[in-house]
Amino acid sequence: MEGTQARHEALGLDEGDLLRMYRLMLLARRVDERSWILNRQGKAAFVISCQGQEAAQVGAAMHLRPGYDYVYPYYRDHGIVLTLGMTARDEMLALLAREEDPNSGGRQMPGHFSSRELNIVTASAPIAVQFPQAVGSALAFKMRGEDGVVLACGGEASTSEGDWHEAMNFAGVHGLPVVFLIQNNHYAISVPEPLQVAGSIARRAEGYGFPGVEVDGNDVLAVYEAAGEAFARARKGEGPTLIEAKTYRLTAHSSDDDDRRYREREEVEQWRLKDPIPRFERYLMENGVLDEAARDRIDAEVREEVREASEYAENAPVADPDSVLEGVYAEGV
Repeated sequence: MEGTQARHEALGLDEGDLLRMYRLMLLARRVDERSWILNRQGKAAFVISCQGQEAAQVGAAMHLRPGYDYVYPYYRDHGIVLTLGMTARDEMLALLAREEDPNSGGRQMPGHFSSRELNIVTASAPIAVQFPQAVGSALAFKMRGEDGVVLACGGEASTSEGDWHEAMNFAGVHGLPVVFLIQNNHYAISVPEPLQVAGSIARRAEGYGFPGVEVDGNDVLAVYEAAGEAFARARKGEGPTLIEAKTYRLTAHSSDDDDRRYREREEVEQWRLKDPIPRFERYLMENGVLDEAARDRIDAEVREEVREASEYAENAPVADPDSVLEGVYAEGV
């Protein structure tokens, strides 16, 4: 409407920012879709999906400074690592456990992201173990007098773990520059949210002495706004923030899971109507940032990027079996 400021303008975002966010969300989705195809072809052993959660991830990660801030992602955070600078090729090499895999040289499960250059810290498979490590990095920033921020991510099930509560308490006591991003996708594998979490996750922050915010995790601009406020607080020395992004995973928990056993197809289809990518696409079109021709061009470019990445990874060499113990045991001691 003439004379009314658009949402993105109020947030300080220009058309270039919006198109970058859109492309990153689409890239995460297309990488994910290709991963499932490779799994069904017997080429990829395991897939854990981000579909439906791209807005929560990209909206928050836009505030990270690659190589300066730290991020402790969880296994669905493809949108976060792609926003920081990892590539579709990196993702495919990791998925297929190739020697060039930048995460671990083919030694980790898919979804265990790692990059020294981008300050992406890999996690172990147990749920929530990344949170105490994340607050340790935040403490280091504070002790050095630096304005770095740590983003620590997990699903709603991770808030049932002692590691998460210990990290929240430590962050609150010491006023640390950390943002806890909980992507509440309504299911802890097969356990629905009401049987996993009592009450509000966001309000739990009150008990640890810092703000908690609940946000529509399928609205990338809403997440961007909430994360922007949280990062600003942290950089000013005002301590941590908890963001609960309410979203939904559109796939099974993993490629080894059959979600038809615990949720109705009608529920999934209802959430597909709230898919964050078409939702953001509609916003861009309504605000004259995107038209059908540009949408089709971007999608074609992303699909080609993913196709090339997949082809490269499928033809890349696997790691030498003789190197299996490298990085496991110290040498020369």
